[in-house]
Amino acid sequence: MFPSGRELLPQLPPQGDIFIAAMKGHSQRVGTQPLFTLTGQGEAGYGAPLVLAKILAKKNMIGTIRKHSKWMWWVIIVAIIITFVYWGSAINGPRGGAGGRGSFGVINGETIGQGSFLDAQREVILSHFFSTGEWPDGGRKNPNFDLERETYFRLLLVQKQNELGIVVSDEAVAKTATERMRALNRGNPIPLDALVKNILAPKNLTLEDFQRFIRHDVGVQQLIAVTSVGGNLVTPQEVRSFYEREHQELSAQIVFFPATNYLAGISAPPAALSNFFELQSASYRLPERVQVNYVKFFATNFLTEARAQLAQVTNLEAMIEAEYQARGSNYFADAKSPAEAKEKIRALALNEAALTAARKQALAFDAELFDQKPVAPDAPDTLVTFAKAKGLTALVSPPFDREQPPAGLEVRADFLRAAFALSADEPYSQPLVGSDGAYVISLNKKLPSEIPTLESIRDRVTQDYRFREAIMKAHQAGLNLYTAATNALAAGKTFASVCGEANVRPTLLPPFSISSRAISGIDGRVNLPQFKQAAFSTPPGQVSNFSPTRDGGFLVFVQAKLPLDEVRMKADLPEFTLAVRQTRKGEAFNEWFRHEAEKGFKDVPYFHQQQSQLNGVSKK
Repeated sequence: MFPSGRELLPQLPPQGDIFIAAMKGHSQRVGTQPLFTLTGQGEAGYGAPLVLAKILAKKNMIGTIRKHSKWMWWVIIVAIIITFVYWGSAINGPRGGAGGRGSFGVINGETIGQGSFLDAQREVILSHFFSTGEWPDGGRKNPNFDLERETYFRLLLVQKQNELGIVVSDEAVAKTATERMRALNRGNPIPLDALVKNILAPKNLTLEDFQRFIRHDVGVQQLIAVTSVGGNLVTPQEVRSFYEREHQELSAQIVFFPATNYLAGISAPPAALSNFFELQSASYRLPERVQVNYVKFFATNFLTEARAQLAQVTNLEAMIEAEYQARGSNYFADAKSPAEAKEKIRALALNEAALTAARKQALAFDAELFDQKPVAPDAPDTLVTFAKAKGLTALVSPPFDREQPPAGLEVRADFLRAAFALSADEPYSQPLVGSDGAYVISLNKKLPSEIPTLESIRDRVTQDYRFREAIMKAHQAGLNLYTAATNALAAGKTFASVCGEANVRPTLLPPFSISSRAISGIDGRVNLPQFKQAAFSTPPGQVSNFSPTRDGGFLVFVQAKLPLDEVRMKADLPEFTLAVRQTRKGEAFNEWFRHEAEKGFKDVPYFHQQQSQLNGVSKK
C-alpha cells in the first residue's frame, strides 16, 4: 500500500478532460526494470517477506486488496461468469482464419491484429490485478485463469460494445479510475505518477493501457445492462418462493459416527496387514528423490553486519511505519500492540539484511568452487573436499522429492528445482537463499521411484489398516441406526428411544436454513453442503440416509420445519428482490455471452485447439 500523508496528492478531480489530459501526458511505454533486487529466488509459501529489499530501495509497494467496495463485486462476478461460460460449448463450423504460428484468428469476420490482441491482453492483466490484488504471473497461480482465453473474451466484449454503439464518457472513465485507485489504497487517493511508477511501469504498462482498461470495463457494465434486461422480469410470487426456500429453517438432531470411536477394538493381524499392503501398495510408492551435499551460510552469522547496514538508513523508522500501515494492524495477529508489530517488521528487515550478507558470502565461495578442477569419479565430491579445505562443513540432506523440501532445511521452491537439475555437466548450483541462510549444493545421489517394503513402513501401514477398519465399522453402525430408526419411527416410537437402544447420543442443532453459512455443532466435523443436502432432502419427522465422510459419517433426524418470520421476511424482501434480479441478470448475460461466443470464436484457432484437447480427453 502507499502510505497516506504528505506524499500523496489530493484526490483526482472527477472531470474527465483533466484526467484524460493527465493520462495522455504519461502514455509512453515505460521500461520493465524491477523496483528492487530480491535477495534470493524466493517464492510464496517458503520464505519470509523480503521487507529489507523494500526498505533499502525506498519504494512503496502495493499489498493485496483485502476489501472490495460493492461496485467492484459486480465486476468480479461478471469476470467469473465470462471465465466459465464458454467451457463445454461446442465450436462448430470451418477453421477459418490463418492457422499458423502467431495467428490471432477472426472474430465475427473481423481479423484480430497483433496490436489489438496485445492491447486486450494488457487489459486482462489489469483486470486480474484490480479484481484480485495480484498480477497473473504472481506467486499464487489460479488454475482456472488462462490469459489467452481471457484475452479473446475481452476482444469479443469490446467488439460487441462497438457494434451496439456503447460510448463511455470521459467523466465516467475519470470517476471509475479514481474509485479503482482509491480501492488500492484503502480509500486514500493515489497520484498518477505513483500509479505509473509503482504499479504500471514494473509490468510494462502505461496510463494509456489503464485508461483503455477502465473505459472498456465501464463499457462492459453498460453492455450487461443492455443484454440482461430480461433479468428484471421476476414476479413477487417468484421472489417470495425463492426467499422461503433460502430462509426456511429446520429443527434437527444429528448423530456422528467418528471412526476414532472404533479404533480401540481393532487389531492388525499379520496376514490381514500383509494383504492390505499388497492391495494398497501403489498408494505407498515413493516418487523420484534426490539427496544433495550442501554448505550452509547461516544468516545469524551476519547479524552484526546487517545491523550496521540498517543503521545507515536515515528514515528507517518512517519506512517501518509505512510498512505497518500497508500491512494493517491485523497482519501480525500475535502482536499485542502497534509497537510490537513494528518490532516484528524491524526483525524481518534485519533478517533480510543478514540473508543478503549470507548470500554474498555464498557467492564468493561458489565462485572459487567453480574454478576447482573436477575430481575423479570415485573421489569425494568436489564441494565436500573444497568446503573442508576452507574450514567449512558440507552436510548431506535427507532424501526429498520435487514437492516437499528436505526435512530440517528452511528452503524455498527454487532449492527443489535446482537440486533436481543437477547433473554431471552442472554439478553445482548457484547460491540459493532460504529463510535462515544461503546454500551451495551438489548432487549426492538420485533415488528412483520405488515401493518401500512393508517392514520399512510397518507402523504407517498398520495405522492406515486400523483406520480403514474403523471407518468400515463406523459406516456399519450408521447404516444400522438408519434401519432401526426408520422402522421405529414408522411404528410410532421416538428418535430418542432409538438412539438410547443403539447407545448413541444425538446432538440438538440450533435452527438453520439453506442460507446458513455456519451451524454451531457441526463446524469442523461435517462438510456444510453435504449436511444441508442430507437435512433438506429429508421430510420432517424422518431420518436421513447415512452420509459417509472421510473419517466416519452422520445421519440427521429432521424434527420439524419452523414457521417463517413474516416480519423479518417483509423487511428483507426489497433487498432480496434486488439480489434475485441481479442473479437473473447474470444468468441472462451468461446465456447471451455463450451464444455470442459460439458464433464469434468459430474461426479462432485457440478454441479449436482447446476443443480438440477436450475431445481427446473425453475419448480416453
